[in-house]
Amino acid sequence: MLISSHLPRWLQVLLTEKFFNACIIHEEAKKNEKNVYCLDCCISICPHCLSPHSSHRLLQIRRYVYHDVIRLDDATKLMDCASVQSYIINSAKVIFINQRPQTRQFRGSGNFCTTCDRCLQHPYLFCSLSCKIDNLLRTEYGLSKFLYDCNYLPLPDVGLDDGLVTPEWVLEPSGSTKTSSGSDGYGEEAWCRALSCTATTEIVRKKRSSLTCPSVSGSLMNRRKKPPHRAPLY
Repeated sequence: MLISSHLPRWLQVLLTEKFFNACIIHEEAKKNEKNVYCLDCCISICPHCLSPHSSHRLLQIRRYVYHDVIRLDDATKLMDCASVQSYIINSAKVIFINQRPQTRQFRGSGNFCTTCDRCLQHPYLFCSLSCKIDNLLRTEYGLSKFLYDCNYLPLPDVGLDDGLVTPEWVLEPSGSTKTSSGSDGYGEEAWCRALSCTATTEIVRKKRSSLTCPSVSGSLMNRRKKPPHRAPLY
């Protein structure tokens, strides 16, 4: 991610901050992970630090498999999130803050992130907030048209949770035909790979179905050639 002077301070810190570290002020307390971001102070805080920041703009950070996500509803109050692929986690739409490393590059037919080439669903262009910002800095030379004035950003009314999203929770593209309550959700790479390989798979299946195993075929032929058993005549 290119850090530029065109970025406001709160956005620079959001894109580079290491969340979910233990709070050194409340290191003996339970649930002391720093999973709240104060936009006014540009720092990450833990739930025990909330009192002095009660009147500030606060953004809860959630985590899915070691990667930070924020709710799409919160993000759209801060900036234009159009074309950023959202995902459904436990019935809530979220977007990734930063791009995720890819174990291997997969390039086939499909839709890909303009910045990092991660496989996406149509018609999305970016896999994360940072990928869109990086693209805007290179093509628009600024973010003034895409940032919103947000003077009030409270934490969710339902209360502050620990922000940890376990792998058992379903992560799937928000445009997927699968529901978030299912247990067989696909990541976008698997979805894209499956989409591009469907035709190849069908061809392989047809070829395999037309072939027979030599050992089985031979045994069947031997059975046909073997004469029927006849009792000896006396």
